[in-house]
Amino acid sequence: MQFAYFDENKFSNENPYFWVGGIFISDTRIHSLEETLIQIQYNFFGSSVLSKENEIHGKEIFHGKANFKGVKLDKRVDLFRNVGKFIINNEIPIRLIRIDVNAHRKKYAYPQPEYSLGLMLFLERFCDYLDKTDEIGMVYGDYEKDEVARSIIDFSQFKISGKTPMYYGRPLGRLIDTIYFTKSHHSRFLQIADVVIYLANRYENNEHTATKWHDVETKKVWDEIKDKTDVYIQAWP
Repeated sequence: MQFAYFDENKFSNENPYFWVGGIFISDTRIHSLEETLIQIQYNFFGSSVLSKENEIHGKEIFHGKANFKGVKLDKRVDLFRNVGKFIINNEIPIRLIRIDVNAHRKKYAYPQPEYSLGLMLFLERFCDYLDKTDEIGMVYGDYEKDEVARSIIDFSQFKISGKTPMYYGRPLGRLIDTIYFTKSHHSRFLQIADVVIYLANRYENNEHTATKWHDVETKKVWDEIKDKTDVYIQAWP
């Protein structure tokens, strides 16, 4: 059995790209992988308690905000490196959806809301992976109040109709039950999904060029993740 943990970014006029996606974790390895994340957390915070005070978010690590305020640059970059090492050493699959919001809204007269579309495509890619491994899967997302109910309704409709409503839509029969949502500080795997989304959003958009030391070093982490593990990015439209 596989567990998918996904997150998304907040797009804006300045950053008109919506990213949604995350990581896949096998039930046979979930306990050992969490032990590794507990060690990473303890090494950085000096505590292994799941709490907001020990929560990692890519944006906050990079900019030195919230739990990382006052933390030296090299220590924050090392945390990115440790997350990258965790993903690479354990060959954790990553599936991401990148929606160019302006192009999407220009192309379609009645464009599907970006969150709904992105989630649907992510679920399709998860099921593609489950077909390859011949397993069933469950899905966990970061709790976003405005999106939870809509996501669960969409997911239920996809399952009832037998497939997603795309022209080349596919069945989601390998996904069981519903989508589960929880606060990210309650799940270390959701926090890793958050970091992945942040890195992808920062370094996969052509407008950004890394020049400062910590930016260049953090980009190296993302480049190494893409080069050394199973990463697939679907661009839309």
